[in-house]
Amino acid sequence: MAAVATVATVAAVAALAVVSAVPAAGAATEGGLDRGVLPTVVRVDSGAIRGEAGADVIRFSGIPYAAPPVGDRRWTAPRPPRPWAGVRDAITPAPICPQLGRDEQFNEVVMGDEDCLYVDVVVPTRPSRPGRLPVMVWLHGGGFTSGAGSQYDGARLASDGDVIVVAVNYRIGALGFLASAKLDAEGTVSGGYGLLDQAEALRWVRRNAAAFGGDPHKVTLAGQSAGARAVCTHLAAPASRGLFQRVIVQSGACANPVMEKADAERKGAQAIQDVGCAGAASITSCLRQTATAQLVRVLTDPGRPVTAERRDDPWGPVAGTRYLPRQPIDAIRRGSAIGVPLLIGSTHDEMAGFVLSRHDDLTAEGYAAQIRATFADRAQDVLRMYPVEDFASPALALSTVLTDWGGGIGSCPTLTTARVASRHAPVYAYELLDGIPPFGAYHGWDLPFLWKTSIPLSQFPDYEDMTPNQQRLSRAMVDYWTTFAHHGTPNTPRQPRWAPTHRESVSALGLAAGEIAPTPFAADHKCGFWDKT
Repeated sequence: MAAVATVATVAAVAALAVVSAVPAAGAATEGGLDRGVLPTVVRVDSGAIRGEAGADVIRFSGIPYAAPPVGDRRWTAPRPPRPWAGVRDAITPAPICPQLGRDEQFNEVVMGDEDCLYVDVVVPTRPSRPGRLPVMVWLHGGGFTSGAGSQYDGARLASDGDVIVVAVNYRIGALGFLASAKLDAEGTVSGGYGLLDQAEALRWVRRNAAAFGGDPHKVTLAGQSAGARAVCTHLAAPASRGLFQRVIVQSGACANPVMEKADAERKGAQAIQDVGCAGAASITSCLRQTATAQLVRVLTDPGRPVTAERRDDPWGPVAGTRYLPRQPIDAIRRGSAIGVPLLIGSTHDEMAGFVLSRHDDLTAEGYAAQIRATFADRAQDVLRMYPVEDFASPALALSTVLTDWGGGIGSCPTLTTARVASRHAPVYAYELLDGIPPFGAYHGWDLPFLWKTSIPLSQFPDYEDMTPNQQRLSRAMVDYWTTFAHHGTPNTPRQPRWAPTHRESVSALGLAAGEIAPTPFAADHKCGFWDKT
């Protein structure tokens, strides 16, 4: 599975006026914005939009932040949306970006529309504090091949934490990340269109945050899984500098290398051949004339082994390009994130869902074979460190190894990221500990504690279905996350103290339904072993 904005000029945001509003009781006035008047119709830079008011929040859904990337605009940088006259209804989520999904009969189908560059905005109706509110911009997960911003309802974050939540759609799969020298020749950023979309959404927030009562100078860029890795990319990308003031990285360590340009272009050349455009007189014209459904079906993620690394992904950020000159961790080590506070963490059993759902019949011999195939000359050391007899099943042994190693998704690269980033800015590391048998706290288990999600096929509980202890943990996480958006630190008198990470840190804040306290992260995940392996 995988789920902010920017600094702007005062003149740009001051020009955005409230067109229509509904009154609410007991709020203050600051900076020209009457906190007692909550807009249901606001004017953004492209025109007026009408949202939908609820008891706790007002939702503005399906707001275009860029022009549709269709036809000749396919595989080009995003452009501003066309302005509209009158008041545009913003009460229906926009189409998801093209991806494979399942219909009601569970048949595989192509879903979505290329006209998908929209944001959803959630604003609290009765914030408890005066003044302009921080903005949290959310980048969804889904392996850069699936997902949508509309799958994440930020109402609890907005209403309980006095923040404005912006969920972003961005191009995914080949439409978002195809790398080709032919496309580069046109002056675009091959392999990074989805990232350019995200940056454009951040610029949109910078220009329009004030229209919703938000502070364009207090933006938190946040994401989970693929969205977290995208956040890492923006931390490292020179062109994204200044578009946000804080970042949240959930289950997507910046220390995991992404594809290099040469590998991405080899994959791109194979993709061009697979869709039948390799021999065309104009490869770019052929690509842009190919039906969306064909592109998605032919160039979809074929499914990676659970032992694959992030650099093995078919689609995603590409290092060595104009937009991302260096690997994210190398750029962060050099100071690309100076002065940008970071909240980062993972779940205790990141890989359990992937491994146990696919390899529950794994034998001891099969476990050893997987370890040898993955770690080659290091395999015997890994098998000695993780003997199969120490685990309830060979599948659980493999899951633990892959989680601790974190080559795909996992623990030790998260700690590495936190340590490296702490040289240049405050960093707060966490680990979500509680989960459900047999998967534990698996990848994505953190999402329902912060969001109401509608991710297809997920087993995440709604807040209402949680135990009382889980609901208390959820409230604490919302408090930590939104306090971080307000102040650049998650610490609040209402919750246990969260100590910042330092270069030699070995612990993280353990988030459990029964207790919130430091946990021996490095020892639990054998990070000393993996640092030397």
